[in-house]
Amino acid sequence: MPKIPLSDLPVLPQNHLPLHILLQKTRVSCNNDAPTNTEDIIYSGAYAAMGVDNSLRLDEFRKNFKVKVIKLSEEDMEFDLIGIDASIANAFRRILISELPTMAIEKVLVANSSSVVQDEVLAHRLGLIPIQVDPRLFEYMSENDVPNEKNTIVFKLHFKCERKSGERRTVYSHDLKWLPSGSEYMLPTENSSDPSSKPKTYTSFTSSQDSLPEFLNNPITVTPGIIITKLGPGQEIELEAHAVKGLGQTHAKWSPVATAWYRMLPEVILPRDIIGEAAQKLVNKCPVKVFDIEDMGDGVKRATVARPRACTLCRECIREPGWENKVELRRVRDHFIFTIESTGAMPPEVLFTEAVQILEDKCERVITVLS
Repeated sequence: MPKIPLSDLPVLPQNHLPLHILLQKTRVSCNNDAPTNTEDIIYSGAYAAMGVDNSLRLDEFRKNFKVKVIKLSEEDMEFDLIGIDASIANAFRRILISELPTMAIEKVLVANSSSVVQDEVLAHRLGLIPIQVDPRLFEYMSENDVPNEKNTIVFKLHFKCERKSGERRTVYSHDLKWLPSGSEYMLPTENSSDPSSKPKTYTSFTSSQDSLPEFLNNPITVTPGIIITKLGPGQEIELEAHAVKGLGQTHAKWSPVATAWYRMLPEVILPRDIIGEAAQKLVNKCPVKVFDIEDMGDGVKRATVARPRACTLCRECIREPGWENKVELRRVRDHFIFTIESTGAMPPEVLFTEAVQILEDKCERVITVLS
């Protein structure tokens, strides 16, 4: 019978399941060929013959569900989601990638570009630059809307490489300058033949963005250090870029995450002690150093599972004949290691809370329709 800590197994209502069936319900096993027991058992009467109710209960879910933050920084976040189904974890992943709004450059007005980079390629590179501003402060812009300080952000890029320098110069993302008052480009009015008509700006705001309370002490910037293009001697770029609010499902430039992914918690079990040369061989097999050597005294060395969380299920430890009975690899079915890598528009912890809010709104809409 395989060893497994009883504290790690969930407590089921009514009668308990036999251990081998409980393992099939709560773990995904892995042999040297492929994973096994990958199907979720969601039918409420699956274990009715054993007197166990397999239906989903809200009070049991509340008791078992946990969120543990493992690592948090400005760029990424790693946390554990415990006690949920894979479909819920995947829903969070899809929302993070495609349904959280951000601000991204949508229109590029090129006044002068003598660079070797084509205008459409230059505009595409500008669109992928993350803008460090809270999108919740802005409104969506439709085709009939007029650009204003609440739906458009204007940036200007003017960079020239002097011919006498004789050197190539690199244009970076931080060379984009925020124009809080709107566009500086002037277009003629409809009655341009009238000498008394005055020119108007393409995107003029009724009030300057830097005068708004949310931007007064927090100017809008972009992620610095991203290479836009390189200019040779005598080459110049002058343009304006207009950023609007959008979703990642429309275009990847509006996705707030570089990636969002999850994996089941690895569980590595040694059914029997592995000592001596076999222990050292097992340690050398693992490329991610899951195993370690423990001194038991009298010169006896025993292999231990030191870092099970690092296991990638590469199965190098069980590929040789006979090792599949010495090492058991499993995944915990309802325990997910979730990782969010933000592009910089918003902190990763804020992205997750916003994803939870979006999923909650979807559930409320479904309940409203059903009722």
